[in-house]
Amino acid sequence: MAGKRDYYEILGLGRDADERELKAAYRKMALKYHPDKNPGNREAEEKFKEAAEAYEVLHDPQKRQIYDQYGHEGLEGTGFSGFGGFEDIFSSFGGIFEDLFGFGSGHRGRGRRGSDLRYDLTLSFMEAAFGKETEIELTKMVACPRCQGNGCEPDTQPETCPRCNGSGQVSQTQGFFTIRTNCPACGGVGRHIPHPCVECRGRGQVRQRKTVSVKIPAGVDNGSRLRLSGEGEAGSQGGPAGDLYVFIHVKPHDFFQRRETDVICEVPISFVQAALGDEIMVPTLTGEKKLKIHRGTQPGDLYRFRGAGIPSLRNGTRGDQIVQVAVKTPTHLTKKQEALLREFKELEAAKLTSRLRNILKGSAKAAGSA
Repeated sequence: MAGKRDYYEILGLGRDADERELKAAYRKMALKYHPDKNPGNREAEEKFKEAAEAYEVLHDPQKRQIYDQYGHEGLEGTGFSGFGGFEDIFSSFGGIFEDLFGFGSGHRGRGRRGSDLRYDLTLSFMEAAFGKETEIELTKMVACPRCQGNGCEPDTQPETCPRCNGSGQVSQTQGFFTIRTNCPACGGVGRHIPHPCVECRGRGQVRQRKTVSVKIPAGVDNGSRLRLSGEGEAGSQGGPAGDLYVFIHVKPHDFFQRRETDVICEVPISFVQAALGDEIMVPTLTGEKKLKIHRGTQPGDLYRFRGAGIPSLRNGTRGDQIVQVAVKTPTHLTKKQEALLREFKELEAAKLTSRLRNILKGSAKAAGSA
């Protein structure tokens, strides 16, 4: 999406603009640059499409949040890439022109695109890390199997709309210019159905329970969103189906935590292991792995297994596993253990006393020379 202008700049608004201000700004630009008012003006066409794209993003709370955080590049992950022409605007906006201007969009008889759907999918930590293929069930509008989506009883045909003579459009005057709009009698399709399908009652759609196969890529995380093109609601009057967006929720793990593509875990060791060093087995995402504990390890020290983390969604490169050491103090000692520790304590006390004496001597010397 390189080279695109800022959507707020296009509409002349601040980033805190509310829905009322968005509608007002877009309505003003749409009236000014509408193709029916500027026939053959390519610059006006581009400004009309530019304004429509800006409004399409900013009036949608989810798209606006993504745009505010990640800009134009963030929208690429949602599958939104702008509008190719007026037909794209009219079919995608649905009733937006009716909402803003009080009359239909005049999309020249084309069917309307089906609605997008949302499905929330919960995964385990490991399923999110390595991906999986699964099937989900959802209820959605599909093309009526009896009439194949045309709304007519079998062996019957639709008839030409007498109001618009099949064009799907009528002319209306709004303010200072005339605009072509959808025919109110046929809804812009240019026909009516004398014998509606008994299954869908002429709507061309029925609600059904459907099973959809979903491939979860390795590395998804909380908030990841997958787009399944054409798996949303069926379009009307031959229009394209909407999309299905699968929102990912990941359950926490008992041992691992995630930070981007790195996994973090805490491993307990005894103070003897910390002092003398040792080799221990540590769980990883793919099984146990040997970890060498260095002599003199301190509480909170970190060790790292390179490439043992979670794959990146961008390039598949795996992060690291970071192992944080937690030195545990023993609570139940045998008499022999206690005796050995007391002996160790006496040896350490002698070292500490000698060290403190040297510190005191150094402080006294510094004070005398001041």
